Amino acid sequence: MLKIGIVGMGVIGRRVADAVTRGIPGTTLVGVSVRQAATAAGHPVLPLDDLIERADLIVEAATQAALREFGPAVLSAGKHLMVLSVGALVGVLDEWARLAEKHGGRILVPSGAIAGLDGVKGAREGAITAVTMETRKPPRGLAGAPYVEQERIDLEAITGETLIFEGPATQAVKAFPANVNVVAALSLAGLGPERTRIKLYAVPGLTRNQHRITVEGDFGTLRIEIENVPSENPRTSRLSYLSAIAMLREMGAAVRIGT
Repeated sequence: MLKIGIVGMGVIGRRVADAVTRGIPGTTLVGVSVRQAATAAGHPVLPLDDLIERADLIVEAATQAALREFGPAVLSAGKHLMVLSVGALVGVLDEWARLAEKHGGRILVPSGAIAGLDGVKGAREGAITAVTMETRKPPRGLAGAPYVEQERIDLEAITGETLIFEGPATQAVKAFPANVNVVAALSLAGLGPERTRIKLYAVPGLTRNQHRITVEGDFGTLRIEIENVPSENPRTSRLSYLSAIAMLREMGAAVRIGT
């Protein structure tokens, strides 16, 4: 029985906790770690150190900043770490991977709000020449992002599709830490953060978060388009927590489909 601990009880944390509690074969929830007990939604609350000690796998459903603080402690304890704030891995993944290998843990990254990472991983075994991504979100989904604040972008003044940011994944994950974890996952599966580029648009009236991915290489061309229904948090798509639940379910499954 795989003992699960969850750090962070926003939309993703609550949904994963509820799914494990309802029943994912081979798993059990030992507790959650939250800043305020009222957000635990009735699940047992443990201090972070105790949670790491008691769990076999920690699901990070917090923030990039929080993950950077406690991630090494999870791996140093020989525990598995499932990462949802994937942008935090940019720049530290090699170091954390060595830590995981040394202590017998694993770093697990669900597909999140995009599809096609299986194809990207397959293509990487040959030669990938370019990976680009276009993301479109309603302006309110970008509110509070460091880049928006820094550039003093008035999201309420946007009346038509507007390019907010263009650049490599390395810059995007810092500029929009709560919005573009998808491009971090894409970059880590393929060409790397420096060579994976993203265009981020704000589109008034948009009701779904849209992602268009193009991967080119000696295998051919891979094009992926997703229109995600947002969760209760406009920054997070429902597919984000569904993919985390699916990964937990596959860990104990007798049959595994896909790369």
